[in-house]
Amino acid sequence: MGIRQRIFQKENLERYLQKDSQFERTLSAVDLIALGIGAVIGTGIFILPGTVAATKAGPGIILSFVIAAIVCAVAAMCYAEFASVLPIAGSAYSYGNIVYGEMVGWIIGWALVLEYVLAVAAVAVGWAAYFNSFIAGFGLKLPKAITGSFDPAHGTYVNLVAILIVCAIAWIIDEGLKTSVRLNNIIVAVKLAIIVIFLLVGSFYVKPSNWTPFAPFGVSGIFQGAAVVFFAYLGFDAVSSSAAEVKNAKRNMPIGIIGTLVVCTIFYILVSGVLTGMVSYKLLNVDDAVTFALQLVHQNFVAGIVSIGALAGMFTMMVTMIYSSSRLLYSIGRDGLLPSFLGKIDKHHAPKYAMLTVTIVISILGGFIPLGQLANLVNIGTLIAFTFVSFGIILLRRNPKLNQIKGFRVPFYPVLPIVSGLLCLFMMTQLSLETWVASLVWFVLGLIIYFSYGIRHSKMGHAESK
Repeated sequence: MGIRQRIFQKENLERYLQKDSQFERTLSAVDLIALGIGAVIGTGIFILPGTVAATKAGPGIILSFVIAAIVCAVAAMCYAEFASVLPIAGSAYSYGNIVYGEMVGWIIGWALVLEYVLAVAAVAVGWAAYFNSFIAGFGLKLPKAITGSFDPAHGTYVNLVAILIVCAIAWIIDEGLKTSVRLNNIIVAVKLAIIVIFLLVGSFYVKPSNWTPFAPFGVSGIFQGAAVVFFAYLGFDAVSSSAAEVKNAKRNMPIGIIGTLVVCTIFYILVSGVLTGMVSYKLLNVDDAVTFALQLVHQNFVAGIVSIGALAGMFTMMVTMIYSSSRLLYSIGRDGLLPSFLGKIDKHHAPKYAMLTVTIVISILGGFIPLGQLANLVNIGTLIAFTFVSFGIILLRRNPKLNQIKGFRVPFYPVLPIVSGLLCLFMMTQLSLETWVASLVWFVLGLIIYFSYGIRHSKMGHAESK
């Protein structure tokens, strides 16, 4: 078989279903929506509306969230069809292997590794900062040496809290999916209740004059804001990683994915509107915009409650993303493109080695390495996966065998999948040159790994040679 035929060789759905049958199907539609909300409503709702309003969109941040939601909505329907027809672990990585071929599947998987790992590391650092501020309110303070990334010139050597929270979440998930999902559902409910408290209290301090001018940076600022707040929506795609552990996946996966997006969009728009109505957008370029706004109107007690909500929000985001990244790494190891021990399932129906590897990598990133602009790479990783999934619906429908499987169908086919893919490409053009250069380095590294290791150890390649 020639190299061109080899890298575009497509995976067999039956092999995936057989391998993934070791997972225990325990998740319901409600669990999926809670996992999705846990991932999507995290740092974004407490920070992004303020910083993006101040620097890019002004009160027009409301429209930025709407635009980002529209892009996500059409992509979400494409994800829902794939998850319904192909109820397997690995999300877009596995879908890519089946409809595009192995090399494209690897590129998607490599993009998702970037998305999941950097997202959790960035949020772990944010969680640690909020935690340190929270305990400072009680007169407690950790030694400076263990409160930041490795930077001896500024007296910091390790962000110990970031490492500990990642390890704690990984341990909770490893103890059992049922237990971790139940805990996640409770914390999601608390988080949403706290956001509602902010909306109710903040609405009394809204001044319509703060919404003028609505778009101080112009229409381009609103679109640039949409590209940035796209980070806030990342996570709904992680729901599809759980397909192999979902009861009645054909029904529940679309409900979980689309339901997540609807609920989260409503909350983002409401928070953005109230926040920019309470305080002039010019003052919101701070790390804790929601808390800052409440303190400005002398609601310090509610501000304290919101800080707890921020910790809860970031906690549930990390639960979903660590869970999803371990399932992604399992899927790549299952196919032999990374060491096969990652694709093993233990007696508790969990990918223990994949979880351990993810935990170590995220802990190192969050604990020792200054992330800075690397967080922007999360967006491009997400958008690449969304683009391939959107256009992949056309290939899915053209496959006679897969098209026979009944499940959710994207409406207005083929227009909507094409529009979804084009919107994702447009959103990528709104990202900075630095983000593109850094992502190019990442994908060159990924191709080196694929051609030096993955293609020689691939289970698909071995099956073909027999």
